[in-house]
Amino acid sequence: MTVTSAERPPLDETVLSAISPDLVPGVSVEVVEQAASTNALVVERARAGAPEGLVVVTEHQTAGRGRLDRSWETPARSALTFSVLLRPTAPTRSWPWLPLLTGYAVDKALKAAGFDAGVKWPNDVLIDDRKVAGILVERIETEQGPCAVVGIGINVGLTADELPVPTATSLSIEAGDRGAPDRTALLVDVLASLREAYDTWQAGGDLAGMRLAESYADACVTVGRDVRVDLPDGSVLAGMATAIDPSGHLVVDGPSGRVAVGAGDVVHVRAAG
Repeated sequence: MTVTSAERPPLDETVLSAISPDLVPGVSVEVVEQAASTNALVVERARAGAPEGLVVVTEHQTAGRGRLDRSWETPARSALTFSVLLRPTAPTRSWPWLPLLTGYAVDKALKAAGFDAGVKWPNDVLIDDRKVAGILVERIETEQGPCAVVGIGINVGLTADELPVPTATSLSIEAGDRGAPDRTALLVDVLASLREAYDTWQAGGDLAGMRLAESYADACVTVGRDVRVDLPDGSVLAGMATAIDPSGHLVVDGPSGRVAVGAGDVVHVRAAG
């Protein structure tokens, strides 16, 4: 069964316009009816000098982009599709943590909403091993300095026949009779969770880094599994994913010993078999 956009309520712009400072400090939300890519819109705003905390959310994204330039489109009002502008002051060497902490923040918000979610390293969010949310982080150079555009897409109200691939799911499907959460409330919760994780990461220090790595590892369904890691040169790293190191790398124990791989160094990570 396909649900029409008329049966899917729009985002509550009144609530979202008042999101800062009462609900999520330092955030301002702009809602657009349709966009090819919210990341592309925020990149434009960033280069024009927009401040940190800008959020652009669309009711209908028509040409979304993921890792490796994969693209997709979801029915209007069936998903939460938005991008956040961040201007980190943390050292550049720690920026690889951004996609991981974003995935952790989404996972935390979904758990709070009653879903048995988990993070697949580095940043997909799963429910029962099926993808419910994806994340794309882009580093952009601007006159004000480098910034990060964090794109997040969460399948909220998609029906089974609207899913892009068989390995995906939606909150509506997983919620069953209790129904999918309200998209406006969920957006506020995800932004609050992201703000908390981002501020902790920005504060820096070894202790904060260790806590973030431990929290992420606890939420990561990849750790503790046999995995197959496809590398850009065509080779494959196979073994047990045993940990997330302080740099956010996935640690794999394989036939040749222990290897740590970064998110930018892999094509795919899959459960073995």
